[in-house]
Amino acid sequence: MMKERFAKLLLGEDMSGGGNGVCTALAISNAITNLSATVFGELWRLKPMASLKKAIWRREMEWLLSVSDSIVELVPSIRQSPGGGTYEVMVSQPRLDLYMNLPALKKLDAMLISILDGFRNTEFWYDDLCGRSSVRQEEKWWLPCPKVPSRGLSEESIKRLQQNRECTHQILKAALAINSNVLAEMEIPNAYVETLPKNGKDCLGDIIYRYITADQFSPKSLLDCLDLSSEHQTLDVANRIEAAMHKSKRKSWGGIKGLVADVEKNQFLAQCAETLLHSLRIRFPHLSQTALDMSKIQYNKDVGHSIIESYSRVMKSLAFNIIARIDDVLYVDDAIRHNAAAEVMSIFNRAGGFKGLLIQKKMASSPFSIQHTPCTSPIATPICSSPPLPNSPRKSISPLNKSFDEVMLAGLDKLLSYAGNFQSKPHSVTDSLKSSSMSEAK
Repeated sequence: MMKERFAKLLLGEDMSGGGNGVCTALAISNAITNLSATVFGELWRLKPMASLKKAIWRREMEWLLSVSDSIVELVPSIRQSPGGGTYEVMVSQPRLDLYMNLPALKKLDAMLISILDGFRNTEFWYDDLCGRSSVRQEEKWWLPCPKVPSRGLSEESIKRLQQNRECTHQILKAALAINSNVLAEMEIPNAYVETLPKNGKDCLGDIIYRYITADQFSPKSLLDCLDLSSEHQTLDVANRIEAAMHKSKRKSWGGIKGLVADVEKNQFLAQCAETLLHSLRIRFPHLSQTALDMSKIQYNKDVGHSIIESYSRVMKSLAFNIIARIDDVLYVDDAIRHNAAAEVMSIFNRAGGFKGLLIQKKMASSPFSIQHTPCTSPIATPICSSPPLPNSPRKSISPLNKSFDEVMLAGLDKLLSYAGNFQSKPHSVTDSLKSSSMSEAK
């Protein structure tokens, strides 16, 4: 198997041997991407990785990353001569970007696998046949539906999920930073530049160009006016802005024949486009790769850059999927608690208010069981197709997260307080009626 893998790698995925394969950098990038898809492609449940998949991942990643051991750079070094003098020689050492980033990525890799291994004996489980009547679940019809106990998850389980989510989110940010830095170091391919329109205005379109060149340009206001409801539309806007930014920069660098004002105008347009792109990435930090990013990956010749970029990209994808699966469980738990609280209040109203609630409290068997309630909820939640929010959906404590006893006790305290205030008044309803009758008699 190893011979077959390395033969395909050396041939550049051209098994005919005709020399029409991809370059070494792209071949290694594709190999890491395909290995990740094989091992982590079906991360549909929060559970430990199978021992076989874990062994395949570690073994084959070690093979692919072994290429980086031979990527070195020459640096001057002072040596002592036998006669007592010194002389300078060039010695090899690991390339700085690989020396700094690869150990960090290996650490992130081990942390993500450790997080998955921690999901043993959980309170939640999965049901492939669960009904999907909510918008969130309909959009992910291929995923099994998480199930939680009828009263929701325990506080300890929720706390553990939140801690895992926060840790995974920090790993995601680290992988994003490494990936963004290595993509920024890659050269812009000529093939990408040749596909750009003639000027920045054609790249942006009339609407965005009119907003950018206005007297008072506000990136936030412009983003609020654009249709960014889907990831596809957001990515299209990002591609337009990025194309205009690089096109305007290149025209400025080349020096346009004519008025100096044209050069200044292009520089101003490039600066505004860069500011707008930065604001867009802040608002959508987990946006997919742009056309320029994919072009850089395709035409990159640096093997070291290719290893760092592909490794950080698959770590970013794995962290993103773990966060999404945790959010699915928390969403279902919130829905169960919301339905439970709504049912408690409904029974309280049907039972005749305060008196009925006291009767329900004395009953031995609780009528509040919602064991067969579908996994749906009308409460608003983040859409999973969009990037997950930095904060956990459990960050804020709401009445919907309270247990049955807390909801009932809160209702009792409120009613007792109201009754106490009513009895403390100087005149009751009966006294008022008597006084009104006496006045009519008079």
